[in-house]
Amino acid sequence: MRLCSLLLLCLAATWSSTFVISHAHMWNKLILTHHWPNTFCRVEHCHSNLSYWTLHGLWPDKGMNCNSSWHFNASQIEDLLPDMKQSWPDLLHPSTTKFWKYEWYKHGTCAAEASSLDSQHKYFSKGLELYHKADLHSILNKFGITPSETYYSISQIEGVIENFYGVKPKIQCAHSSKNVDVQLLGQIEICFDPDFTLLDCEKQFSTENASKVNWDNATAVDKASEFSVCDRDAPVYYPPDP
Repeated sequence: MRLCSLLLLCLAATWSSTFVISHAHMWNKLILTHHWPNTFCRVEHCHSNLSYWTLHGLWPDKGMNCNSSWHFNASQIEDLLPDMKQSWPDLLHPSTTKFWKYEWYKHGTCAAEASSLDSQHKYFSKGLELYHKADLHSILNKFGITPSETYYSISQIEGVIENFYGVKPKIQCAHSSKNVDVQLLGQIEICFDPDFTLLDCEKQFSTENASKVNWDNATAVDKASEFSVCDRDAPVYYPPDP
């Protein structure tokens, strides 16, 4: 009897410890990150003929590279590939899967802490689903925020997003090398809780590292990291299609 009691106590302690560890590492927010291809390619010296906001990634707010042994396998998302190429494209290497592989290792393996995202197919399909539901490009166009030679203010862009979605986004810019007083609209983040309900994005750096990167290199940090939270007092240039 005493042995059984001791075993139950040990099991209870183990379960409690496991729960605490899992809870401590579980993310609390998903960041659906869009980038404007024209600005991205100005920063990264690439070429894109895309004239709509594309998906950069679906990022948990905690953890990076959570399971390096969980290898990316494009065959597991074969049915998603047509939409991936259009909505979540690799702007640097359009004919490869390098970008998706990188996003899976860095962010997907951490998102998989949740049962709703615990496979490559679930992760990428959910990113595409949220991207299409948000329909950011159409919403900006509908309310007059379009690529233009006319500058915008951050409050204009932010106001449209807040009024439509009912939550605060995070808007990131890159600085023009020709005019340091002008910032280029680069990324817009819309956030969700673990149940995929819209959530305010905090005005802070996300899990992205603030240094330049190359996803050819598995040890590097993410692309477009020259983007940072836009200066509220500076005009914003939303560059037209090249």
